[in-house]
Amino acid sequence: MEVYFIRILLFVTLTAVTLGDDGQVTFVSELSSRPAQKLSRYGWYGNVRLQRFHIPEDAAIARWLFSVTRGHGFHCGQHNVTIHIRQGAPPVINPVGLVFPNSTLWSPALSLTLPVTSHSSTTFNLSDPAPGDWYLAAHLPRDDGRIEQKGFPSCSYFFQPQLSIRRAVDTPILLQATPLPQTAAPDRPARLKLFVPEFASALSVFVADCSRGEGPSESGNCSLTLKLGSSSLREGPVMVNCSANGCSATLAAPPWNTWLRVVVESVHDNRTMTFSITSNYTVGCKPKSVGLIGDDDFRKLRSNNSDSNSTSAGNSSAATDAVALSNSSLSSSLLSSGCVWSVPVLSEELDVLSLRFTPVNGPNVNVTHTHPTLLSYPLQTYSSGGTLNLQLTLNTTNITLGNSSSVVACLSPWAPVLSLNHSQPCRTALFLGYGVRVNSSVPKAVVRLPFPQSATWYLTLQLTCNSSDCSNVSMVSVVPEVHISACVEDCGTYGECRLLRSYSYLYSACVCKAGWSGWGCTDDSTALSYSRQVTAALLLTLSNLLFLPPIVVAARRCYITEASVYLFTMFFSTFYHACDQPGVAVLCIMDYDTLQYCDFLGSVSSIWVTILCMARVRDTLKYTLFMLGALLIAMSMQLDRRGLWNMLGPVLCAVLAMVTAWVYRGVRRRQCYPPSWQRWVLYLIPGLSCALIGVCVYIFAETEDNYYYTHSLWHVLVASSVVFLLPPKEKNREAWGWARGWSWSWRPRVCGYTLCQSSKEELYTVT
Repeated sequence: MEVYFIRILLFVTLTAVTLGDDGQVTFVSELSSRPAQKLSRYGWYGNVRLQRFHIPEDAAIARWLFSVTRGHGFHCGQHNVTIHIRQGAPPVINPVGLVFPNSTLWSPALSLTLPVTSHSSTTFNLSDPAPGDWYLAAHLPRDDGRIEQKGFPSCSYFFQPQLSIRRAVDTPILLQATPLPQTAAPDRPARLKLFVPEFASALSVFVADCSRGEGPSESGNCSLTLKLGSSSLREGPVMVNCSANGCSATLAAPPWNTWLRVVVESVHDNRTMTFSITSNYTVGCKPKSVGLIGDDDFRKLRSNNSDSNSTSAGNSSAATDAVALSNSSLSSSLLSSGCVWSVPVLSEELDVLSLRFTPVNGPNVNVTHTHPTLLSYPLQTYSSGGTLNLQLTLNTTNITLGNSSSVVACLSPWAPVLSLNHSQPCRTALFLGYGVRVNSSVPKAVVRLPFPQSATWYLTLQLTCNSSDCSNVSMVSVVPEVHISACVEDCGTYGECRLLRSYSYLYSACVCKAGWSGWGCTDDSTALSYSRQVTAALLLTLSNLLFLPPIVVAARRCYITEASVYLFTMFFSTFYHACDQPGVAVLCIMDYDTLQYCDFLGSVSSIWVTILCMARVRDTLKYTLFMLGALLIAMSMQLDRRGLWNMLGPVLCAVLAMVTAWVYRGVRRRQCYPPSWQRWVLYLIPGLSCALIGVCVYIFAETEDNYYYTHSLWHVLVASSVVFLLPPKEKNREAWGWARGWSWSWRPRVCGYTLCQSSKEELYTVT
C-alpha cells in the first residue's frame, strides 16, 4: 500500500510542477513501473535482476523510485541491496573484485546501496538525462555458498523500480547560424536542441546580448551557465560559465546524426536574463564515396566477401599480392581524395547475440599516414547484451615498418576521432574511446568490450611514424576483425555461456565451475586443482557403492523388488554424479537431464519401498502400493524435481501406512510391535539415527565448498540406514520370494474359472 501511495505522490508532484510552469516550453509527465522481482545473492550475473527503462527525447528530469520489501514469516536480519545504473547497455559490475579476462575493458557503473529491514525505498534524480534505454541491475550481497533446499523457508526480498519523467514537448530547435532570442530564469532554464549531421568536425554555440529582463545587465555580469549535451552518469554535459556580455562553447568531434541538448541556466536567484543564442557547425573533413555504387550487384558483393574471408592476412604471398593488386587502383585516389577514407562495412547477423562486420572490399584495409581510414559499425539495442570484439592484425608480409612506426586505432561511440597521433587521446567531445596500437614488434592487438552501448561505433586507423621512416612506407595493410559474441571467448574451459532474458531483452553471461570465477571464468584464485576434481568425482561416485550391502541384504531376505530398486538407484546416482562434475573429470554415458531424472526418481523410490517393506503388509497390497507410488513419484519428478513435497509426500504416506500396520498388529496381539527389544536396539534405532543424521546433513550442512564431502556422507548414511531398517525374512518365503506352498504339479483342478490345486488335506467324518 505504501508503494502505491509513493507512486501517486510522485505523479501528483510532477503534474503540479508541470501545470505551474508558465515558460516558453510545455512539459508533460510520464510514469512507468516494473513488476516486483525476487532478489538473489550475487554469485554470477545470472543472479542479477535486470530492468530496462526508456527515456524519450527532451526529458528534463528523470526520477527513479526504488522499493525493496522483505518477505514475512522468517527472521532475516538486515541486508544491503546494491543497485547499478547505466545508460545504453546493461551495467558491467564486479561487486566481489574478481579478475577480468585479458584485453577486456570496462568502466564501473553508478552504484547505490539501499539498507533493508522490512520495507525501504529511495529516490534517484537525474537532470537532463540522455535519451535511450537505461538499465538497472539489483542484487543482494555475495552468495555465501550455502545450498538451500527448495520449499524450506528462506529470506526473500522483492525489488520494484518506478520511473517518473518530466518531458518537454515543444523544445525550440536551434538552426545553423540563426540567432534565437531566449529567456532564462532561476527556476525556468532555457531549453533548446540542435541536430548534428554526419561528418561534423566541430560545433560551436554562442550566447550574446545578455541582459536582465528589466533592462541592461550589470557590466561584466552575465550570470548564465551554458550546457551542451546530456547526462549519462559516466559522461556529463560540457558546461561554460558566461561572463561579460556572453560566452561560447565549442565541441571538437561532436556526436554524429543525433540531437544535441542545449540548456542555458540563470545562476543568480530572482534574476531573469534575456540573451541571443546561435549555433554553428563545421564539416572540416568529408570522405570521397568509395565502395558500392548504384549498378553493383549484391551477389557479386557476397561472392567477393566469401572469397576474401577464405584468405587471411599473411597466409601466403600470393594472397597478399592479390589484395595489393586489388587495392592498387585505390591508392592514388586514397592519397589525393581528401582528409579521410571511409570504408563500407557489411553487417551479417549469424545468430542470437552473434553479429559479424566485414569490409566489402576484402578483409585487408589500407592505412596511410596522410589521413585516417574510417569504418563504422552500427549496434542496435539487441546487440548491447553481448561482447564487442576488435582484433587488429598488421599485415607484414611485403612491408616492414620502422621501429618508431605503428598503426594507431581508436574505437569510439557516436563520433570518430579523425586526428590520430602519439599525443592525441582517443576520445571525442562527450565520449571516451578505446585506443590500440600495432607495429612490427606487436603485430596483433585485441580489445573486448562487454555490454557495448547501442550506438554507431567508429574505428579510425592511421599510420604514425617519423619522417625518415615514412619515406619508404606510405601505406600499410591491416585486418580489422570486429564482431559481436555472446560471451568473452565463450567463457573458456571452466565456464558456460548462458543466454539470459529480462522480458523481451536478451543478454548473456558466464557461469563458472570448478572454483573458477570472473567475468570470463579466468580468475583461478579459488579454482580446484585437477587432483581435487578427481577426488571429488571419486567421492561422489564411489560412495554409491555403499548401496551394495542393502542390495545383498534385500536379496538374501527375499526382497527382490526392493533390491532391484536399490540397484537402479546405485547405477544412476553413480553416473549422474560422474556427469555432474564441474571440472574436466566428467563422464556422461547418456543425456544429463535423463541421468538427473533417473537419480531423483530412484532416490525417492528407494525410500518409498523401504518404508512399505517395513510395514509388512500383504504382498498384493504391497506391490500395488509399490506400483502406484512409482507412477505418482515419476509424475511429480517431471513437474518439479527439486520440490520439497516430492520427497516429503511419499515419506509421510509410507510412514502413515507403516504406523497403521504396526498399530493394528500391536492392538491385535496386545503387545508392542515389533515385539523383540533386540530389533529395536540393534536395528531400528541405529537405522533411524543414520537416516535422521543424513537428512540433517543434506538439508542444513551442504554448501558449494563442502558438497563433495557432505553429499558423499549422505550416500553413506542413507545406504547404511537401509541395511538396518530392512525387516527380516518372512517365514513363508522361499529363496526367490515366492510364497511357500506353491507347487509345480501338472494335475489341475477346476475351481470356478481358475485352474488351481489345493494343498490342504481334507478331513472327513463318516457318520
